[in-house]
Amino acid sequence: MNNTEETGSKLRWLWLAVLVILLDLGSKALATAMLTYGNPVPVMPLFNLTLLHNTGAAFSFLAGAAGWQRWFFVSLALVVSVVLVVWLKSLRRDETWSAIAIVLILGGALGNVYDRVVHGYVVDFLHFYWNDYHFPAFNIADTAITIGAGMMILDIFRKPREPDADNRSDNR
Repeated sequence: MNNTEETGSKLRWLWLAVLVILLDLGSKALATAMLTYGNPVPVMPLFNLTLLHNTGAAFSFLAGAAGWQRWFFVSLALVVSVVLVVWLKSLRRDETWSAIAIVLILGGALGNVYDRVVHGYVVDFLHFYWNDYHFPAFNIADTAITIGAGMMILDIFRKPREPDADNRSDNR
C-alpha cells in the first residue's frame, strides 16, 4: 500500500480552505464597499455590522504597536499554514474530522494574511454586543479559525485513548 492510500488523500479537503478564503474576502469587500468605517448598522438586537480595521491579532492584541506586528503576523500565519498543510497531508483515511478542522483554520489564516499584506490591517465587520458590552468585531476568517480550533478541541474528547506501549506488551 502506498502512502496516498494510507493517508486517504486528505489534501482533497483544500477546496474547503479555498471556499473559506473566497467567502471571507468577498464578505470583506462587500462590507468595505457598503459600510462607513466605525458606523454601526443594526441588523437585529445584539448584532450590528460595523466596519473596523484591526492592525493587531485576535481581540486587537498588539494593535497599538508601531507596525512591526503586521509582518510578524503575516510570517507567523504563513509558517502555521505550511505546518497545517504538512499535517493535513499526514492524516490517515479515518481522520476526516481533523482534516476539516485543519482546512478551516488554514482558510481563515490565509484570508486574514491577504488583508494584512494588501491593506496593512484585517477588515472586521461582524459586531455582537450586550447592553454596553461590545464583543470585538470579527470576520468570516476569524469564524472559520474558531470553528476549526473548536473542532480540534472536541476531537481530543472524541478519540478513545490508546493504551500505553508498556500496557500493550504486558497484556500478551
